[in-house]
Amino acid sequence: MQAQTRGAVEMTVAMTILGTIGWFVVESGQPVASVVFWRCAFGAATLLLVCAALGLFRRLTLRQWGLAIAGGAAIVANWALLFAAFPRASISVATAVYNTQPFILVLLGALFLGERLTWTKVAWLAVSFSGVLLIVQGKPGAGALGPAFVQGVALAFGAAFFYALATLATKRLAGTPPHLVALIQVGVGVLLLAPFTDFHSLPGDGRAWAFLITLGVVHTGLMYILLYGAIQKLPTHVTGALSFLYPVSALLVDFLACGHRLQPAQIVGAAAILVAAAGMNLGWSLSSVRARLRLQPVMRR
Repeated sequence: MQAQTRGAVEMTVAMTILGTIGWFVVESGQPVASVVFWRCAFGAATLLLVCAALGLFRRLTLRQWGLAIAGGAAIVANWALLFAAFPRASISVATAVYNTQPFILVLLGALFLGERLTWTKVAWLAVSFSGVLLIVQGKPGAGALGPAFVQGVALAFGAAFFYALATLATKRLAGTPPHLVALIQVGVGVLLLAPFTDFHSLPGDGRAWAFLITLGVVHTGLMYILLYGAIQKLPTHVTGALSFLYPVSALLVDFLACGHRLQPAQIVGAAAILVAAAGMNLGWSLSSVRARLRLQPVMRR
């Protein structure tokens, strides 16, 4: 029980850290390519020290290298698209749409891994898609629906797609130390983004550097350590349940730090996505959900 309690604390801290990432990205004031590059660079330095300290370096096969590199490319695309979505659609909306990733993963698994696509999964997919539609239909603020907002939603959805691809690659690396996989992935990010990073126009103030270093050391290195430590200690259903602290903390950060308020339709849409993702991750069936809803009035009486 003590190990599970520690795992729950680690998972809670990791998800809370993730929820603040959008604010750090926006406040850094740097171009998206630069933000992702420096996150990868500082994250790689942190994970390099961790892997060395834990003795995780080992020889990998060509297949393992290929999967890790492909996953790294997908992770870089995922971060770039998500970070670009934050200023366009707001942290709240981008994070909500980004949480459609479990459903994209299910579809990819059915297409490429031969995994069974049940009617329950299809139903949760439909609920999630309806949530995305509600978010897009909701007007950002008091103004009309703008092209930048729609573009931000599309970018967040694209980020979810690439994260699902990275997850597929990681699933094929069972048995490989996860911290080593993460190190390879961020190392790939450094190599891919170095040509697109303007080293002649580096941030000129310590505040910007503080945000970039925090994104690499805390939101990448420390977060991976906490997340993988928690996954090793917790049952799958607890891990799935605690993962929803990420979008909740992101919504709170967006409201408290940035003053963004979701419109009523967007709140319903975000809730639909999160409930559908919970149902998918925790194995809920629609019949069991209906049964629980029917029992609640009886229990109150």
